[in-house]
Amino acid sequence: MNAGTMRRRTLALVVAVVGALAGSGSALAQSPIVIKFSHVVATDTPKGLASEFFAKRAAELTKGRVKVEVYANSQLYKDKEEVEALQLGAVQMLAPSLAKFGPLGVKEFEVFDLPFIFDDYKDLHKVTQGPIGKQLLDRLDAKGIKGLAFWDNGFKSFSANRPIHTPADMKGLKMRIQSSKVLDAQMRALGAIPQVMAFSELYQALQSGVVDGTEGTPSNFWTQKIYEVQKHMTLSNHGHLAYAAIVNKKFWDGLPADIRTTLDGCMKDATQYANAIAATENTQALEKIRASGKTNVYTPTAAEILEWKKALMPVHKEMEARVGKDIVAAAYKAAGFVPV
Repeated sequence: MNAGTMRRRTLALVVAVVGALAGSGSALAQSPIVIKFSHVVATDTPKGLASEFFAKRAAELTKGRVKVEVYANSQLYKDKEEVEALQLGAVQMLAPSLAKFGPLGVKEFEVFDLPFIFDDYKDLHKVTQGPIGKQLLDRLDAKGIKGLAFWDNGFKSFSANRPIHTPADMKGLKMRIQSSKVLDAQMRALGAIPQVMAFSELYQALQSGVVDGTEGTPSNFWTQKIYEVQKHMTLSNHGHLAYAAIVNKKFWDGLPADIRTTLDGCMKDATQYANAIAATENTQALEKIRASGKTNVYTPTAAEILEWKKALMPVHKEMEARVGKDIVAAAYKAAGFVPV
């Protein structure tokens, strides 16, 4: 536990004891329910904006009975730590990327990491907003987590300090990835060397040459200033970065029923907002990256995209046993995916 967390817990305990000694039941009843919402990206990203929207909506619709405190940019926990912090109750709410759930033991979520499985947001939503999405969120219950919704970010690009127009250009590059066996297999299929690393450490690692490149969305490349330390970016759109809004299950189940119902409504509103702004935020971020002149943005030809797809299709077969043959087949059907 870091010093900041210890101080916050101590303060909360002092407040509770003083309130109890005062014997003022009405005063306690008027105290808002505090939800700490932690995430690892900047405030002006799709996830950052959606979490702020949720906080504002919760305050409005519960008439101040709930206070959502949003902590952005890994203020509380790095992305390797945040899910465990949620399970332990150190924070109540997160919106981690879907790759986080494989290491947690819910390997079916890694279906979202399979390269080129979604052509666009419409195909993605057929999975996240349909029966498959609900089934996956329900599987988090056993981990002490209540899955509330899926939030979009955007489609991923590759970046490095040398041009990467074809799969052969990836050979030998040390590429940062999230902790996902599918993403590990993806990089190895391209001849790259995968390096698992916390998102908060990425800029410095790229700047110092600890890693050569990464994959990510334009919104994250822009807000984390990745474009400053990467000379080349290829709009491969090989994968989609999405999040699951989740809450500590014990905390959630302990809320008054009317509060849960209201917060469910707030989450639906925040999800609509998040998914509505995701494409626009990424488009605008890409324009800013281009305008900076620091990163050369390359758009692959149709023939080059086909080459990328063929190079990465073996990852699907390799990972089928890990992710689950049934869930892969169901996602294929829902998204209309046809292997090349």
